[in-house]
Amino acid sequence: MAAYNPSATEPKWQARWEADDVFTADNASLKPKFYALEMFPYPSGRIHMGHVRNYAMGDVVARYKRAQGFEVLHPMGWDAFGMPAENAAIETGGHPKDWTYANIEQMRAPMKRLGFALDWSREFATCDVDYYTEQQRIFLKFWERGLVYSKTAKVNWDPVDMTVLANEQVIDGKGWRSGATVEQRDMEQWFYKITEYSEELLGGLDTLDRWPDKVRLMQRNWIGKSEGLSMRFEWSETDPEPTPLVSTAQLISFEVCRDGIEIYTTRPDTLFGASFLALSPDHPIAKKLARTNPDLQDFRTECAKIGTSEEDIAKAPKLGFDTGLRVQHPFTDETLPVWIANFVLMRYGTGAVFGQPAHDQRDLDFARKYGLPVTPVILPDGEDAKDFTIEDDAYVGEGTLYNSDFLNGLSKDEAIAAAIAKIDEMGLGEGTTQYRLRDWGVSRQRYWGCPIPVIHCPECGAVPVPEDQLPVELPYDIEFDSPGNPLDRHPTFKHVSCPKCGADAERETDTLDTFGDSSWYFAKFAGKDGQPFDKAAASAWLPVDQYVGGVEHAVLHLLYSRFFTRGLRDCGLLDLPSGEPFAGLFTQGMVTHAVYTDEDGEYVVPAEVIEDGNMLIRMDTKKVVTRGDVIKMSKSKKNTVDPNDIIETYGADVARWFVLSDSPPERDVEWSEDGVRGAWNFQKKVWRIVETTDVPDHSPMAADPDATGGALTLRRAAHKALEKITAGIEAFRFNTSVAQIYELTNALSKYKAQDAVRMEALGILIRSIAPFMPHLAEECWAGLGGDGLCATAPWPQVDPAMLVEDSVTLPVQVNGKRRAEITVAMDMPKAEIEACALSEPNVAKIIDGQTVRKIIVVPGRIVNIVAS
Repeated sequence: MAAYNPSATEPKWQARWEADDVFTADNASLKPKFYALEMFPYPSGRIHMGHVRNYAMGDVVARYKRAQGFEVLHPMGWDAFGMPAENAAIETGGHPKDWTYANIEQMRAPMKRLGFALDWSREFATCDVDYYTEQQRIFLKFWERGLVYSKTAKVNWDPVDMTVLANEQVIDGKGWRSGATVEQRDMEQWFYKITEYSEELLGGLDTLDRWPDKVRLMQRNWIGKSEGLSMRFEWSETDPEPTPLVSTAQLISFEVCRDGIEIYTTRPDTLFGASFLALSPDHPIAKKLARTNPDLQDFRTECAKIGTSEEDIAKAPKLGFDTGLRVQHPFTDETLPVWIANFVLMRYGTGAVFGQPAHDQRDLDFARKYGLPVTPVILPDGEDAKDFTIEDDAYVGEGTLYNSDFLNGLSKDEAIAAAIAKIDEMGLGEGTTQYRLRDWGVSRQRYWGCPIPVIHCPECGAVPVPEDQLPVELPYDIEFDSPGNPLDRHPTFKHVSCPKCGADAERETDTLDTFGDSSWYFAKFAGKDGQPFDKAAASAWLPVDQYVGGVEHAVLHLLYSRFFTRGLRDCGLLDLPSGEPFAGLFTQGMVTHAVYTDEDGEYVVPAEVIEDGNMLIRMDTKKVVTRGDVIKMSKSKKNTVDPNDIIETYGADVARWFVLSDSPPERDVEWSEDGVRGAWNFQKKVWRIVETTDVPDHSPMAADPDATGGALTLRRAAHKALEKITAGIEAFRFNTSVAQIYELTNALSKYKAQDAVRMEALGILIRSIAPFMPHLAEECWAGLGGDGLCATAPWPQVDPAMLVEDSVTLPVQVNGKRRAEITVAMDMPKAEIEACALSEPNVAKIIDGQTVRKIIVVPGRIVNIVAS
């Protein structure tokens, strides 16, 4: 028997697929369309096992759908702009463009070696001039539609990458790429108006029933719809003692908040417990007062160092600055002090809140620190109003309103409605809906990104670059010898003439956030023949039927893409009424591996670790190695496995099979040598079954409806397995499909007859394996005399008759205790079942010498014998 040789087999079939254009999608096809897509990779220069798992999952779906008769679009491209290329250029003295395209070349080859069913004819990189030319055109269309604007805003500044980050790119107060502590700065920025679609983005989540619930929940929370009260606290008529920083009259004369302070709250039921107002350090009042008060300016500077995330602010000590200003409580004769507090964010609500310490922990901590009143107004069920007090913990549960005048005795919801109605009647505010979502700041102070097509003229202001002057192309001759954006220092890029008036002007030197690049690439894949953006093709292919990628993109990429498709729709560039880019989403688990460290604490690559007796040692230094935790594969921890090593040793199919078979796709999979060897042994087992089959004059697709005995048993096993394999793929439960493939393989190993039934079962096995191990499937298909390529063979059809059981196994109880099992025909008469049960050897032995009093037969369930 010839041994299976993947190093020869796999390139042969990859060349055949390419020669026959098997995976090139036809936009003009009359077949039903299916769009399969995995989140495209950043060209770092090396693929990793996470790539293998991600693309193998999408490949299973793409190949399966093609076998089902769909015209499948399954493309590949590169998310190529970004800081890593720029940082590499700074470190090596090279150029980001050269680094990026060289990495693409290095990654494309191993991706092709894995045999993914990709339409490479549609490949592009987001740094291709053709691609970002169209992105600039989209930017201008969005601007024309009112979805782009600029303003001075407080931004998240990454001091290492020296660029602005969106709120979503700040993780625990640190830059999502650099890990540096983010600072706050005021800068002129360009924004995409994602808030235009807040309600539509929220409502659309209800239609995405093929998305993970956790992703939809994360987006709901990020959009953050809340129903509450927008109201105004009017200024107190008299200033208190001691003299405030500035009198109310003076403040009003500054044209700042003349009529009072606007706040937004979701808890107007607690207004009677208000003891202070707190302003953001960036509130207009705080900024105005800080101009003449150095202490307040120092306070604002300290607040800016805390970080930008809600978690950072929540953990930071509560700090405040008393302005001395007072506002009037809307329901009482009391006045409330106005503080500036480090826990109030300008980007949420109005940048001002009222503090109700008894029922908000943050407010309570602040009030205790500065000696402000704490008045509970919600009485928990079962508590006595005379005895209920607030100590160190705010009460945030349900209860009945008290200490609240006209709200006393009401529930929370009743009190909210009543308070809103009263404020509305007083002309101080109204019930409103607000969203946590804020517009997407897209200006980045870096070179390697899509240039923003805007010219700044001292006379005309911001002027769009005329469409016939696109693209605004990145100059190649740039220098990274100084910090900051080299476009600012370029001799010709920045200085241009105004397209409107001809005056000397400056080109925008900021580039677009790279998340914009990946927010519409799936629409670009639909076009062919060099078309920049094919509306008809994109509208026909979208939405993506099955999208696969990491859950870490739940708020970033996935939310931005949903905004972009709505913008494209409303600018007339895309016919997609729902605005949803991805009909189905699957978020795969990670590939993990143990971490190894040597005696010096240095991380060691797993491939360099060998066993020496009961110890692990480094191959190079012979130092003792310790095996640590199993975590996500990481370059920094060196617990990575190079897919090229696996391909060289075992072949691409083994790598694919392992990452698909070892655990449910949404869970992490731990890489292990034993698992890889198991996949390799299975590959050899399948090949051995095919090689030892004397191929009769029967097609591997033909059926033998007259099979009996062992042949019928095999037919039933094959079709039952096929039903479950198909269901597993449809439900993204590839590991269950793999389990059934194992079952069918074992059944074929036991059944030795060289007949049509064996050929049919082999045909089912090989076509079922094809989405998982396509090269092995092709070699086996050819060996069995299959017609054409296995990649183009139709998916096998389940014979319903083979799913119908003609026998059933029944437990037999004697006096209530299970003693045996019998297998009988489904239609066996009751009397024959009774006789069969009584004659079963173990049952006969137990009832020997006893009188059978009763036999109860529950059809299809059980036989119960009563004897004494």
